[in-house]
Amino acid sequence: MKKLTLYCILVIVAFPAYSQYYLRGEIKDEKNRPLPDAKIFVLSSRSFYVSGANTGDFGITVKNLYDSLTISLDGYETRTVGVKADQWQTIILKISADVASKNKPKLISITKDLHQVEKNNVFSSDETYFQLVENDFVKPVDYPNTGFSLNVNKASYSNVRRFLNTGSQVPPDAVRTEELVNYFNLYYHTPVEENIFNIDSKTTTCPWNKNDQLLYLNISAKKIDLDKVPPGNFVFLIDASGSMDMPNRLPLLKAAFQLFVQNLRPIDTISIVTYGGFVRIWLKPTSGADKAVILKSIEELEAEGDTPGESAIKVAYQLARTTFNKQGNNRVILATDGDFNVGETSEKALDELISKQRQSGIYLTCLGVGMGNFKDSKLQTLAKKGNGNYAYLDNLYEAERVLVKEISQTLYAVADDVYMNVQFNPSFINQYRLIGFDNRKDALLDKENDLEGGEIGSGSSVLAIFEISPTEKFTNNNLTPTNQIATLELKYRKVNDTIASRISYNVFDRVANIDSVDRNIQFAAAVTMFALKLKGSTLIGGIDWPFIAAFAKKAADENDYLQQEFLLLVAKAQKLYGSKKRRKSIF
Repeated sequence: MKKLTLYCILVIVAFPAYSQYYLRGEIKDEKNRPLPDAKIFVLSSRSFYVSGANTGDFGITVKNLYDSLTISLDGYETRTVGVKADQWQTIILKISADVASKNKPKLISITKDLHQVEKNNVFSSDETYFQLVENDFVKPVDYPNTGFSLNVNKASYSNVRRFLNTGSQVPPDAVRTEELVNYFNLYYHTPVEENIFNIDSKTTTCPWNKNDQLLYLNISAKKIDLDKVPPGNFVFLIDASGSMDMPNRLPLLKAAFQLFVQNLRPIDTISIVTYGGFVRIWLKPTSGADKAVILKSIEELEAEGDTPGESAIKVAYQLARTTFNKQGNNRVILATDGDFNVGETSEKALDELISKQRQSGIYLTCLGVGMGNFKDSKLQTLAKKGNGNYAYLDNLYEAERVLVKEISQTLYAVADDVYMNVQFNPSFINQYRLIGFDNRKDALLDKENDLEGGEIGSGSSVLAIFEISPTEKFTNNNLTPTNQIATLELKYRKVNDTIASRISYNVFDRVANIDSVDRNIQFAAAVTMFALKLKGSTLIGGIDWPFIAAFAKKAADENDYLQQEFLLLVAKAQKLYGSKKRRKSIF
C-alpha cells in the first residue's frame, strides 16, 4: 500500500514536467486578412515555428499552459503576446510605419507645413500622366526649409520631343521641368579625390523678372572607370504583347537592346523574360561572351497577346535573384509602353508590388516606348519604387544615347536615396520657389506624406534651380561676398550601404549677370523657360516664344548636337503654339 501511495505521489508531481498542450491560433493583419509565413518564437522552448502558407493558422505543441509568443513578419511590427494554451489565439500584426510610408505616393519636394493648392489635370488620348502641382513662391520667414529628391530620370524631355516632332501640343503634366534641364547633363564638375559628389552654386539675374534672381545648385557625381565596373547581372524584361506590334515599339526595343549587347563583357550575364499572352523565360542566364546567342534571341521576339505585366515583374526579379552577384550590378531592365491589362494594373497596386522587391538589392530601369496608349504614370511609379531610373525612347538615337553613350549614368548608380534640403535665410531672401520637382496631386493631398530620395548614376550632373527675391540687406558684393543666403544639405547612401551620409554647403550673396556666366548656365535657363512655357506656367510673366528662341540660340553650343536639336524644338513649339508680340530683353 505504501508503494502504491508513493507511486501516485510521484506521478502527480512529475505530470507537469511531462504534460503537453496544443496551442492553436491564427495570424492576421488589421484588415482581418491571414498572414502566411509569419515567424513564431515560443519563449519557453526557445523554438521557432511558421504560420500556415495560405491560412496564417498555426498549431504548436507546448509544455506550459501559459507561455509567451513573439511574432515577426517582414513589413509588419514585431509583437510579443502572452497566451494560454487551451484558448484559440487570434494575433493581429500592424503594418510597420516604414512600409506604410513606402506604399504611399511620395513627394518629390516638400516645404514643411506649407498648404498646397489643387489644380486640374489635362489628358492626352489614352496616355496617362500624374497630375502635377507647380511649386509656388513661399516666404522663408514662415517656411525656411525645402527638401527635394534627386535622380537621373530624363524621360520627360524625349517624350516632349516626340509630341513636338509629330506636330502635337504637349500635355502640361508630361512636362517635368527638372528632367528637361537635366537631360543635357550641364555644368559637370568632377568631384575631387575620393568624394562621391561635388557641389557648386551660381546666382544670376533672372531672364523673365528683373527684380528676381536665379539660384543654381549643381550636384555632380563621380565617374566610374568603365574598365573597372563590376559584373552586370541584367534581366531584360521585354513587353512582347500585341500593343507593342508597331515600328516605334518592339522593333525599336530590339534594336536598342542589340546595341547594348555589343558592349557586354564575358563577366556580364544576360537573361530575358518576355510577356505577351503569357510570361516566359525567353533566354536563360547567358554570358556576355555569347553575343551571337543573345542577339539571335532578341531578333526572334514577336509581339502578340495581352499584357500580364504584374506576373512578368515577379518572374524577372526571381530570375535576377537566382543569378544575384553580391559584388555586381544587379538590375532588371523593363521595356514597355506601360499598358498592363492583366493582373494588378493600377499605379497603387504596382507601387505595392515593386516596393516589396526593392529590398532585394536589385535595381530597376524602365524604358518607355510608344504613343497613343503610353502609360507614363505607371513607368514613373515602377522606376521610383524600384530604386531605379526611367527613360523614354522616341527613336534609335535616343536608345543609343541611353544604353551606349551614357550607359554609366543609366545603369551604374553611385548613390541611393539622394535628396537635398535647402534652408534660406529670411534676412536676405524675401521669397523663393523651387522650379520643377513638382509633386503629384495625390501625394500633396496626403498630409502625413514624406520625402523619398532617388538614384544618381555615374558621371551625372543634376541642376536644381530656385527663383529668389532678395531683401534690401542683400548686398550683391561680387568681389567679397559676406552674407550667407542659404545652406544646403545633401543626404545620400552609398550603393549597397545602409548608412546615410551628409554633405553641407553654404551659399553667399554673389550675383552675376546671366549674360556673363558659363553658357551651360545660360542654356539651363533657356530650357527652364521652354519647359515653363509648355506647361502654361503663370510664373514667368509675359515671356513669349520669340524671346525664348533668341535666348536659347545665344546660349546653345553650336558643336553640341543635342543643344542644336533643342533649338529646332523651340522653333516647332513656337509655330505650334503661336507667337505673341516679342518682349524686349531686360538686359
